[in-house]
Amino acid sequence: MQFPSPPLIPRTPLIPLHEDEHLLAFDKPSGLLCVPGRGPDKQDCLSSRVLAQWPDALVVHRLDMATSGIVLMARNLPAQRAMSSAFAERLVHKTYEAVVAGALPWASEDDWQEIDAPILLDWPNRPIHIIDPGGKPSVTLWKTLCRSSTTNLTGADGAEASLALETTRVSLRPVTGRTHQLRVHLRHLGHPILGDALYAPEFIGLSPDRLMLHAKSLEFSHPVTGEHIAIRSAVPF
Repeated sequence: MQFPSPPLIPRTPLIPLHEDEHLLAFDKPSGLLCVPGRGPDKQDCLSSRVLAQWPDALVVHRLDMATSGIVLMARNLPAQRAMSSAFAERLVHKTYEAVVAGALPWASEDDWQEIDAPILLDWPNRPIHIIDPGGKPSVTLWKTLCRSSTTNLTGADGAEASLALETTRVSLRPVTGRTHQLRVHLRHLGHPILGDALYAPEFIGLSPDRLMLHAKSLEFSHPVTGEHIAIRSAVPF
């Protein structure tokens, strides 16, 4: 089945976080797909917006639609292959920031805690993923940044509930790169991410109105020059 092309909507020109003759990096907003989905309503995405300005752009990796932050693209096939291999071989160092429900313990500045729990697609309930001994090895490092509290959470019917909820802002480093890994691991820890409609209880999952997870830094060696590249994105929450 062929779908009609979506109407062209004038947009503010994209400003890359990084640009050279081999690579591009952009700040993806929460709620925007990285690549087109099925159906005419899922054709607007980061890659289509980028291609309108950089016709040579090639996808290297993706973020969940609900996650905001840095997305890297290549500008030629050799760079795409090299960076895809770098991601697969864990040579790209990623840092995320999230706000989770509950009070996680404090640790020293360099004392990262580890979540080592295999992740499996819950096929009857896809796209949900679960912790399962038969799943793929999955490792996440985390540490507490600060704590605070929130009230007046919003339910599915739009009604507000006055609920005092302690929250923790955490820094996250995924060692592996499984689908929904950070979201599944934090729920497994008993501290789901705020705004996570898939993995958090209703009043935590539906308020605030976005997933409080942001890809804030990428570090890697440039595939052509060997230069150390560090890309940063400001956390929007």
